Amino acid sequence: MRIVSLLPSTTEILFGVGAGDQVVGVTFECDTPVEARTRTIVSTTAIPEGLSPRDIDAFVTRAMVAGEDLYHLDAGALGALDADLVVTQDLCAVCAVDVSVVDDALAYLGCRAEVLTIDPHTIEEVLDSVTTLGGATGCEAAASRLVTSLRERLYAVEKAVQGAPRPRALVLEWTDPAFAPGHWVPEMVTAAGGLSTLGTPGEKSVRVTWDEVRDSAPDVIVCAPCGYDLEGSVALARKAIDDGELPSGIPVWAVDANASFARPGPRLVDGVEALAGILHPDAAQPPRPDMARRLR
Repeated sequence: MRIVSLLPSTTEILFGVGAGDQVVGVTFECDTPVEARTRTIVSTTAIPEGLSPRDIDAFVTRAMVAGEDLYHLDAGALGALDADLVVTQDLCAVCAVDVSVVDDALAYLGCRAEVLTIDPHTIEEVLDSVTTLGGATGCEAAASRLVTSLRERLYAVEKAVQGAPRPRALVLEWTDPAFAPGHWVPEMVTAAGGLSTLGTPGEKSVRVTWDEVRDSAPDVIVCAPCGYDLEGSVALARKAIDDGELPSGIPVWAVDANASFARPGPRLVDGVEALAGILHPDAAQPPRPDMARRLR
């Protein structure tokens, strides 16, 4: 089977279940595992480089209003790969190529590849997507083992924080402007033994005001801006602190959002473990230094 993965998360899952050798095409964001970088890139971003977070938000907003695509699909590269399976999404036009664009490209090229849409909104649906991809690639046993391992780790976190007070935690998915968390992120807070002060599990992230951030009365704030690694998150969190946007006297952490918060793949469990260490330092293992950093 020849597979094109148009999502960093599904690329990670495909390699995780042992189907990495079948992956022939990926996106410019597919960086885990490192081997994925050796595959042909068929999708790139339309967002110009070097924009500030506020400028990125403005660019995305204008594109959405105008009905413009935020990603460029290289139809020529896609056609040349002669794929049997193309994995894409219909969850968020800001996150990856939309499935309708893929369908149109395949029809134009006369390709008969199967298109598999992966659209997890919750942690459970992320685990289900591992099973789905395992079944689609003949890697059912490996997928089952991976899901079992992830469930065992989630259960270990649950046991570690069981009975402890639940601190009020706010995860910011963007900082300029502020966005409350959505989809699986509020569930991650709950799984780590906290209470998510803003955002709705399974729903999209939403823009909020800094007054709403302060009024939510968090005990801890975690900066996890979508698309940013740890160093990028640290820089944005420091700016929000320096600008006086974040409530004073409250611990602020920055995390590697790209690795373990924004992408619906196996490393979300790493994010839950990191959150547990942040919220319950006396009960859970401290977050790895490459995953999270406390700023105050």
